[in-house]
Amino acid sequence: MRIALATDHAGFNQLKELKQYLESLGHECVDFGPTQYNPDDDYPDFIFPAAKAVANSQCQFGIILGRSGQAEAMAANRIKGVRCGLYYGPAVPIEAVDASGETSTDPYEVIRKNRHHNDANMLALAASYVSVEEMKKVIKAWLQTP
Repeated sequence: MRIALATDHAGFNQLKELKQYLESLGHECVDFGPTQYNPDDDYPDFIFPAAKAVANSQCQFGIILGRSGQAEAMAANRIKGVRCGLYYGPAVPIEAVDASGETSTDPYEVIRKNRHHNDANMLALAASYVSVEEMKKVIKAWLQTP
């Protein structure tokens, strides 16, 4: 699978680790930057090109990071054809049900629904709220959900 990756300075180190992880799973990653840490960089410079790559089918999916992930998700969603969801951490909402309608206690049900029910093609992760190990679990669950 070909996956677009992007962040700004807030997720710079995490994105490098996630790229290695995704490549170890056999995915091809297209890194839209940044290529070096710059505390003054601006997320749209990296998020918009990644979102456009997903929208024009250059990449099947996109994973983007930001301090909270909110601005990055909003920016990505401005591109026609992009459906970007946002993840802050594991949670089981009240009366959560899985795709089959059964009650779920899966802490990643919200992210699975993001893919299955909303057909999300991009995922924004909150770099200041989610550890790299947690991000790996979320990404795996998200990518494995049809």
